[in-house]
Amino acid sequence: MENHPQVPEASRNGDVLIRLLAFTLILSSMSATMFNIVLPEIRADYGLSVAQVSWVSTAYLLIYAIGSVLYGKLLDRYRAKSLITFGLLLFAAGSLLGLVATSYAFVLAARIVQSIGASVIPALAMLIPVRYFPPERRGRALGISATGLALGNAIGPIVSSLLVSLVHWRWLFAIPLLIVAAIPFYRKYLSGEKGSGGSIDWLGAALLAGTVATLLLAITQWNLAYAGVSLLFLIGFLVRIRKAAEPFVSRALMGDRFYLMGLMIAAIVMSIGYALTFVTPQLLADINRLEPGLIGFVMVPGACVSAYLGRKIGKLADRKGNSFVYHSASALLFSCFLLLSFFVGSPAVVIGFIFILGNVGQMFMQIALSNTISTSIPKNQAGVGMGLMTLCNFLSGAIATGIYGRVMDLGADTPWIPWQSNETAFVFSNLYLVLAIAHAGILVFYRSVFVRGKKKANSATTIQA
Repeated sequence: MENHPQVPEASRNGDVLIRLLAFTLILSSMSATMFNIVLPEIRADYGLSVAQVSWVSTAYLLIYAIGSVLYGKLLDRYRAKSLITFGLLLFAAGSLLGLVATSYAFVLAARIVQSIGASVIPALAMLIPVRYFPPERRGRALGISATGLALGNAIGPIVSSLLVSLVHWRWLFAIPLLIVAAIPFYRKYLSGEKGSGGSIDWLGAALLAGTVATLLLAITQWNLAYAGVSLLFLIGFLVRIRKAAEPFVSRALMGDRFYLMGLMIAAIVMSIGYALTFVTPQLLADINRLEPGLIGFVMVPGACVSAYLGRKIGKLADRKGNSFVYHSASALLFSCFLLLSFFVGSPAVVIGFIFILGNVGQMFMQIALSNTISTSIPKNQAGVGMGLMTLCNFLSGAIATGIYGRVMDLGADTPWIPWQSNETAFVFSNLYLVLAIAHAGILVFYRSVFVRGKKKANSATTIQA
């Protein structure tokens, strides 16, 4: 009876934190994407090459990917309110540095400082639903956080375009400063307890960071030497897991079949999902001959509908279960890619409508997989376990965009959809068809692991008991 009053308080804290997290995700996702639009202006201002100016985005991505899993591990060990305070203050400091920058070196340094601070946000975004919501309410929490992410992705390009039409692009650094307002609320509602994740294996962390950094460099620079170094770091990391008394990622977690299969499915699904935001804009530019601003307007409704439905999808996951949501997501994404394959060359409004199906399906998928994976992670490994999922998403996106770019550069000589007559459209139509078939194959794999596989595991456990 003594603990009864604490349950409503924990529930109230979780409800406040998840809404606060949605606000934080809006600003962080905007910051991640806004600068892509102004790279040509930065290049012109400082007389840079394309390769040089691309580091404004590449450096941010590198550190953000590595930081998300490192912060995840730290959240298993240290107070969440201390880490989020440190991260958001650093994010704001980087924004202030960029706002007063007078050279490209300062702009790049500002983006690096921003990303070191901002990478605490995806770690916290995975941890709050796991720590503050029981499994039967976790889908709703994940839906709210996914809504914040979708809103940021939707309005980021619009805000960026409007702002740079009125003032200098450097003022884009001012928007993330709003995030400072969230710090007092995080400090009030986050638990002051330390995690129980044990000591930090810093050598293992360094080996993992080296693996990720060199792999991303290999992908972005198309450099085999970096790929070789990444492989060496990975071997070292795996050996460290076997030899260390308390490895950075526990042996139990790495030996959990359902967790590893969940990560694999999430990585493949996310890599396919990147085609929506990477390939489709190029389709609208090459086939529909749209200007960049109009491309944004065609794609924004999909993000807005996803943001509107995010919370409802989360509640659906709690009520119907992860398997139902995954099957719904798979159906939406299969339909989206198949329709895109069939109707490449149609008016932009048709492409925009089909894009909505894909965006909603991708949100369904994100919630279902996050919820499924979270149930396989021990509580004291929640931070690093969910951080690895975020890391896999980053890596799969980087690899996928490199592959998609290469495929489109090669083009296609023949259409696999008979009625396609526009040669420029062949490669888009064929690629979308492959992705539709891939989703059908992944659904079969998901069912074998998380539907039939879990039933067998539960039956075996019952027999043993």
